[in-house]
Amino acid sequence: MEKLPLTRAGQQILDAELRKLKSEERPAIIRAIAEAREHGDLSENAEYHAAREKQSFIEGRIKELESVLARAEVIDPTKFSGSVKFGATVKIIDEDTEEERIYQIVGEPEADLEKGLLNVKSPLARALIGKDEGDSVDVRSPGGTRSYEILSIEFK
Repeated sequence: MEKLPLTRAGQQILDAELRKLKSEERPAIIRAIAEAREHGDLSENAEYHAAREKQSFIEGRIKELESVLARAEVIDPTKFSGSVKFGATVKIIDEDTEEERIYQIVGEPEADLEKGLLNVKSPLARALIGKDEGDSVDVRSPGGTRSYEILSIEFK
């Protein structure tokens, strides 16, 4: 079984979501299904079908989270230093637009670009890994090749 790298923060977020689904969402949807059943004919009961659909989504997400957490390998980035590796917070600058960005390289299940959490399997993360401050990397994307310079690397 393949291990999934996660940061401690990522593990805690996924664990909190799982607890909420099990303790709040699941019981609420069970009550909603019971209420919808009381309205009679299930074949034409939109509330019942919507509740069953939501229940299916919740149960699927619970299974997914349980699988991810069972395979999680929690990595503490504060124990690292030096070149870019998993867990590093990297400040880069686009060499064409001069736009600066900060990303933390994290596991796939916790990645969220809007929050600056970059999937370790993404082309940019793969290009950054192993590089040092001051290095330039070229990343191929659908919009063409982009060049970035690494301004700083932190492990926090």
